[in-house]
Amino acid sequence: ATPMRRKWNHRPFFYKVPFKYAYPADELMPLSCKGRVRGQEPNRGDIDESLGKFSLTLIDTLDTLVVLNKLDEFEEAVRKVVRDIRLDNDVVVSVFETNIRVLGGLLGAHVMADLFRQQGERMQWYRDELLHMAKDLGHRLLPAFNTTSGLPYPKAFLNPLSRIGTETDTCTACAGTMILEFAALSRLSGDSVFEKHARKALDVLWNRRQKESDLVGTVINIHNGEWIRRGKNSGVGAGIDSYYEYLMKAYILLGDHVFLERFNIHYNAIMKYISQPPLLLNVHMHNPTVSVRSWMDSLLAFFPGLQVLRGDLKPAIETHEMLYQVTKQHKFLPEVLLYINILFHWGQHLLRPEFAESTYYLYKATGDHYYLRVGQSIVEKLNVYARVPCGFAAVQDVRTGTHEDRMDSFFLAEMFKYLYLLFSEKSQLPINIDDYVFTTEAHLLPVSLSTKQPPCQDNMTVSPQHNTFNFILSMDLLKPLIGLKCFLLQYVEVSQAEDLFTHSCPSPEALFRNNPTFQRHFSLPTPLIAQLL
Repeated sequence: ATPMRRKWNHRPFFYKVPFKYAYPADELMPLSCKGRVRGQEPNRGDIDESLGKFSLTLIDTLDTLVVLNKLDEFEEAVRKVVRDIRLDNDVVVSVFETNIRVLGGLLGAHVMADLFRQQGERMQWYRDELLHMAKDLGHRLLPAFNTTSGLPYPKAFLNPLSRIGTETDTCTACAGTMILEFAALSRLSGDSVFEKHARKALDVLWNRRQKESDLVGTVINIHNGEWIRRGKNSGVGAGIDSYYEYLMKAYILLGDHVFLERFNIHYNAIMKYISQPPLLLNVHMHNPTVSVRSWMDSLLAFFPGLQVLRGDLKPAIETHEMLYQVTKQHKFLPEVLLYINILFHWGQHLLRPEFAESTYYLYKATGDHYYLRVGQSIVEKLNVYARVPCGFAAVQDVRTGTHEDRMDSFFLAEMFKYLYLLFSEKSQLPINIDDYVFTTEAHLLPVSLSTKQPPCQDNMTVSPQHNTFNFILSMDLLKPLIGLKCFLLQYVEVSQAEDLFTHSCPSPEALFRNNPTFQRHFSLPTPLIAQLL
């Protein structure tokens, strides 16, 4: 192991410190040095619906332990989950959050545990307990799909199963971010019902898109499928973000071309109406030439990473750079920024990982060390401005630096994972990262699921004006895509007048002609990253 790896392994924070204070609670309260138990702390409204009294942070963090090569701790954590955690608590939970964090966490950890069991060196006691728990949870979420349209309720009762919500609408991302976890559950368990429901929800959203603009809104009625008035804004941030992400990644994970076709149709609309590099606007879905907001939210920081997956580097670099300049000036991305002069609108920072995620994608695509320096700045700011004795605390206002007694599970599930991978060589990892797709919560699902028989084949792209869409994507290019490297989609019908740069992924030589150091091998990650542990 390199000196850097030894530093990581000797740091106690990642596993021991949070769970010393928080387990078996759902979250760590880093200022109070205790766990957050739903019902025992002041009610925070919808935020608390991520908490289901199922040790959220532990489940959400399981496969991160594997990525960090903390395999003894991983096995210990799996034993705790199997032994201690119940999923039948009488609480209302967010379907979206429970799916991406808990179901995704269980599935990602099962995949890792099964891999190690097959290798014969550890986890020999494991008998698919996490998969059984995932299937149990999936069945507890299924009643949410009992709507006229097939779009799920935004909330579900974990127990008893017969109770459903009373809500009338949900966000696009809430309904459209189920397919990876539900399809993986179907293909791992052999029960097709989960993938069937997730596909139907995606079909509804696709069919309800605005046919002229090919955009979707942010809020939709779950019974009649109509966009509600306040939900007709269209962008790539909060309310829509992971819907687009899951169309692209569903194609990668499941091998179904319909998802790629739909993604590209949406993407062309985004680039036509929403993308004004370096900005990403919010427009009216029915009149997309009209900007409807004067601000953008921090969740859109994921979008450059998605553009990298598509091979569209130029706008990805421009938007990422704009966001980086904000962090250089204000330490972290605030929740909301005004377009004009990139001024503050809402200064809270919840330790969100989306900017680090896009930084990771851009580094893997370009090999440019500039993005290592960006990652270094993220680590430095976390250590200086967010670290507290019992963990890392959200920042209540980036202008004042005041802390909030909150450390969401995604900080360990995503932020740690992306930063560690950014500074690690593939040879240092206990798994072949190219064999997996990242969910929106950065859980690892194997691309081999695409070879399993899908339970249904009836999805159709129903957009006559786009029925001549053609693309060539060889299987030789698919694996580098899974490995988060850039790939090239070669379109049959591309106008010669178009800028081919936006349709391809140039080599680092083409992108950074004036940077002679781009090829230099970065053998040791900065010691600063070790301080996070």
